[in-house]
Order: sequence, then C-alpha cells, then structure tokens
Amino acid sequence: MSAMLEHRTEGSLQATAIRTMLISLILLLVLPVTSWAHGFAGKRFFPTTLSVEDPFVSDELSFLFNHIREDSVTKTTSLGIDYAKRITPHFGVSIGSEYQNIDVAHEGSESGFGNLELGIKYQFFTSELHETILSVGVGAEIGGTGSKRIGAESFSIISPALFFGKGFGDLPDSAKYLRPFAITGVIGPNFATKSKVVTYVTDEATGETEREVEQIPTTLSWGITLQYSLQYLQSFVKDVGLGAPLNRSVLLLEFPMETCLNRGCSGETTGYVNPGITWVGKTMQFGIAAQIPINGRSGNHVGVIGLVHFFLDDLFPKSIGRPVLP
Repeated sequence: MSAMLEHRTEGSLQATAIRTMLISLILLLVLPVTSWAHGFAGKRFFPTTLSVEDPFVSDELSFLFNHIREDSVTKTTSLGIDYAKRITPHFGVSIGSEYQNIDVAHEGSESGFGNLELGIKYQFFTSELHETILSVGVGAEIGGTGSKRIGAESFSIISPALFFGKGFGDLPDSAKYLRPFAITGVIGPNFATKSKVVTYVTDEATGETEREVEQIPTTLSWGITLQYSLQYLQSFVKDVGLGAPLNRSVLLLEFPMETCLNRGCSGETTGYVNPGITWVGKTMQFGIAAQIPINGRSGNHVGVIGLVHFFLDDLFPKSIGRPVLP
C-alpha cells in the first residue's frame, strides 16, 4: 500500500512539474521583451555545436538527429529538440527531450521519449578583445518523465558545469592563419538522486525471483570542440576566394567525454571523436558529423549526427527572440 501511495505521489509530482514547466514556457513566449545579440565575443561568432554544449546564452531552437549501431545487434536512432530562452541578456533557461527508437535484431524495436531535460545558464564574462566567453550553469534530467521502454531512468541527474569559449583572433600577424581557430568546452559532475536501483527479476522456468542491485555512480562530463571558421578567415584574415557554401562554414572536431568517478567504475571513460562541418546562415544553421567511439566501452561502430538550428533572435527580433528583461 505504501509503495502504491509513493508511486502515485511521485507520478503526481512529476505531472505537476511538467505542467508548471509548460506554463512557464508559454509565458516566456508571450511576455514583452528587449534585444541582445548572442554567440559573439568581438569579431568571433561561436556556432552551435552538435555534441558539446555551447558557452553562451541565446534564444534558439535546435533539432538534433543521431543514428548509431551500439553493438552487433542494437541500433539506436533519436531526434532531440531543445528550446533555449534568455531571461536577461546574460541569463537563460532551456528545456528539451528526445524521441528514441531502439531496434534489436530478431527482437523488434521500442520507441519513446527520454526524460525531460531542464537547464539554466549565466554568461558571466565576455571579452571582445580576446574573443572569450565564460558561463556557469546547472542542468537537470528529470527522472520518471520519459518512457521506461527505451531505458529512461526513474531517478534524476543534476549537472552543474563550467562552459568556456576562446577564439584566437588576438594572435600576431605572423600567425594570422591560425586566427580562425577557436575552442569551446564544458566540464562538470553529474550527481544522481539515487546511489543504487534495486529490481526483482523472476525466472520464467523456475518461478524464482532474484534481487538485482545496480550501482549508480557519479560521473564527470567533459568535452572540447576545436573549430576553424572559414567565414572568419574570409572576413578578417584574407579573402582566399571561397564560394558558397564554404564561405559561411566552420570545420568542427568535437570530443564529448564522460568519466566515472566512483562505485566500481572509477576512472573508466567513454566518449567519441566527432569530425564534422556546420554552415551558418543569418537565421539558421545546419551541421553534420561522424560519431567515432574512442574505445570498446563506447561502442564499435561509427554513427552520424545531424543538426538543424534556428536563431530565434534573428527570426523574431521584436518578439520571442529578445530577452524577457533588459
């Protein structure tokens, strides 16, 4: 009885949280607001990357496609959506989730939404001269809001993080062709609201029930992107005659990583090397990258990631594309 009441209470709280977040999102869309540019530090524009979170706050809407064969029998395809909104020119919130399809050979497939993900971010430092951005933020994956069929966890994960971006436009003339380079990155721990999950599995043949305990470790997410902006090269270094679409493109190399910190897997790292390219227009951005596992724990097959991104501040500069507060 108590377990049933606990389950109902948890479900009620999650439903209330979802309703509150939806109401908040609607309010953010209709409130009067003012304007501020995003993603710039001096002449440097930092594009939205595919796997490593950006160091700036913005008004944006992103769709991210991912397909990878995780092992010899399992293929995972997902479509994620993320909406970010500036409350002030330097403080923003975000909400997102992804729809996943997991296909297991000879066993069929399962589909459903992952857990809801919320975030806040504060951009506390911007240097135009040195093309530098620093931000801090906290993300939260809300446990129990996704589908168990695709492995959405019942517990939440809280992730404080430091974000950074640095362009090399301040290099001397002797190294002018290195000026289009930039790096961005993020580092921060992931704390689960449970240290372990207990499940009971019944053997259909014998009818015996076994108790299984899964340890939930604390992990460290860390990621870096290396970028070379052909648009920066053309505009601020030398016009080398690149035509469309290369003249508005950025070459990317991303390294999204996660390292286990405790509970039996300390020091084990998983991650990918993602070489790709992104094209940046005035109101939208397209990107594509390969997804290459760094070791056997990360997988044995190469995947693909695709991005469609909308700059809401340029699409709707007088309404939803402006900060709520000046």
